[in-house]
Amino acid sequence: MLPIILLALGTFGVLALLVIAFSGPSAARAVERRMMELKTRHSQSASVKMEAQMRRITAKNDTRMDETFARFVPRPVLLKKRLAMTGKNWTVSQYGMAAGGITIVTALLLAIKGAPFLLALLLGVFLGLGIPHMAVGYFIKRRINQFTIKFPDAIELLVRGLRSGLPITETMGVVGHEVEGPVGDEFRSVADKMKIGRTLDAALQETSDRLGTPEFQFFVITIAIQRETGGNLAETLANLATVLRQRAQMKLKIKAMSSESKASAYIVGSLPFIVFGLIWMVNNDYMKNFFTDERLMVAGLGGLIWMGIGVFIMAKMVSFEI
Repeated sequence: MLPIILLALGTFGVLALLVIAFSGPSAARAVERRMMELKTRHSQSASVKMEAQMRRITAKNDTRMDETFARFVPRPVLLKKRLAMTGKNWTVSQYGMAAGGITIVTALLLAIKGAPFLLALLLGVFLGLGIPHMAVGYFIKRRINQFTIKFPDAIELLVRGLRSGLPITETMGVVGHEVEGPVGDEFRSVADKMKIGRTLDAALQETSDRLGTPEFQFFVITIAIQRETGGNLAETLANLATVLRQRAQMKLKIKAMSSESKASAYIVGSLPFIVFGLIWMVNNDYMKNFFTDERLMVAGLGGLIWMGIGVFIMAKMVSFEI
């Protein structure tokens, strides 16, 4: 059985390499790119030319390997956005190679341990898709938490710069160089975009769309309203910093109050899988019946469905929106 599995995996790997090696550029994307270049060439608008220049700059980061892996991803734009939100220089090709490597290694290890081929393949695919996705989500959440913690301090620094007489465009650059971490990176990105001709509102909105945090969206809306209606921007931003600090305190209180319920949900949800794995390690012949006996397969599937419903209900009970 093992030589057949190794032969199948080797054949699949060779075919995948052949597809990557001989896959040419997408015809639809080539036509779209040529039409955009033609439109830009005959356009006299400075904004259109600036947009084209920024697209060329960002397109240089995509290699042919990235374009090839992007064809096998259902929503490559969303994946690129998630990878950018981590703050790391991860590409689509690296994400795809990590997912494929985890899938192959897991399936081989389970097959060597005597697991059924279908079970090994399904668990390999599940871990290959789940682990990279969870890792990216973890780094996104950690970066957003770091951003949210220091963001009120950045707003207060912005307020001090405005009160000293500096314009908001220069104060953005000061905040980007003075504040460390994700907040400084994002403010430096906004300042760099304004240096190449991007407006303040457009640069802030792009950053807000990439971060996806309501705190920064509040900041963008505040500046946009002040630019249209006028008023004391420094005082408005100072009030916003106070509101964001109170919001963070409320989140911490809710997290502390719901921690016990979340721990119970995690334990109840993971206990059946832990018990199944322990029994498999002790007596795998006994647990193999769940993949050969139709009655046990139906019972196991029903148990998974009901357990999934219970975990979903518990997750909704301990999830709070602020």
